[in-house]
Amino acid sequence: MDVISLTQELISFNNINPPGNEATIARYTGALLEENGFRTSYFPYGDNRLHLVAEKGLSSKKPPLVFSGHFDTVPPGEKKWSVDPFSGKTEDGKIWGRGSSDMKGGLAAMICASVEAFRGSEPEGGIRLVITAGEEMGCQGMKHLADVWNEAGKAGAVIIGEPTANLPATGHKGALYLNAVTSGITAHSSMPELGVNAIYKAAGAILRIKDLKFDAERDDLLGYPTINVGKISGGLNINSVPDHAEFTVDIRTTTKTIHEEVLEKLQAELGSDVVIEKLVDLLPVRCDEDDPFVQLVYDICGVRAADERFPRAMSYLTDGAVLQRLYSNIPIVILGPGQPELAHQTDEYCFIDKLEEAVSIYKKIIEQR
Repeated sequence: MDVISLTQELISFNNINPPGNEATIARYTGALLEENGFRTSYFPYGDNRLHLVAEKGLSSKKPPLVFSGHFDTVPPGEKKWSVDPFSGKTEDGKIWGRGSSDMKGGLAAMICASVEAFRGSEPEGGIRLVITAGEEMGCQGMKHLADVWNEAGKAGAVIIGEPTANLPATGHKGALYLNAVTSGITAHSSMPELGVNAIYKAAGAILRIKDLKFDAERDDLLGYPTINVGKISGGLNINSVPDHAEFTVDIRTTTKTIHEEVLEKLQAELGSDVVIEKLVDLLPVRCDEDDPFVQLVYDICGVRAADERFPRAMSYLTDGAVLQRLYSNIPIVILGPGQPELAHQTDEYCFIDKLEEAVSIYKKIIEQR
């Protein structure tokens, strides 16, 4: 099984979320793993959407190593690509396409390493691949899988194959995704004094958010919490006073922040004119650098004790936020071949040598764990 060809094949599936349409790629991937002796299970997640779990070599002696990834991608964006985003074109030592770095290249490397690991002596404890639909909008797919999956069993450690350029990370921030709504009274725009403008209420709230400070200590790995307003909408037409507006709030948290306290502070700041709805509530991921599994990964990846780049945390959210609760805080390492700075970018690519290196790294982790 060739990691480059498999990455190209996975890129060719259009899994833009929304709507995702992950069923076809899940069936393709599952069939490939079944041909290599893996037992597969599919979990429906809405129309034409599936999660995939594939297992091989599990035993009662030792819990398996879990590889985690997702099928869906973000849209290509408005800016024109220089290549077909679903082509998997290879040139200049790179493979191009939507999902090449985030994270179909990582999926291909996980699959290849998992299959190749069983060609010699069977790895102790075995392997479980957990590949979800619906990650990109806030890990809702993994949360759904955790709710319906009755045979999650135990796990020894988790590798999240998100893009890290093959440099291991031991944490990422948590996330509170919120939708905030303001209401008003409609009127003709020539007589605005007869109405109440919901957009003005939203605008005032957003300006207060811009200057909001969290009373939080600095987390030595994750830094400080952040807040951002990412989307706003409201009104019906140009010549009416709008009676409805809404906007989204993205709060990234650390181990030094308590989500309920953050929500209370935000609601108190914005007042009763703003109704807040919680969309995503996921805690940060943080793994002890001294954990034996982390040290094994460090050794395999060539991380030295004096390297000032470590410990390292990622800025994005991963399914690890759900898996750490599902598996009771076992060691979780984020490690994948993609370039983190290219995730969600126009002309996304992954270096071919990073894909090949990832297969080698994953195999060594499987064999030496």
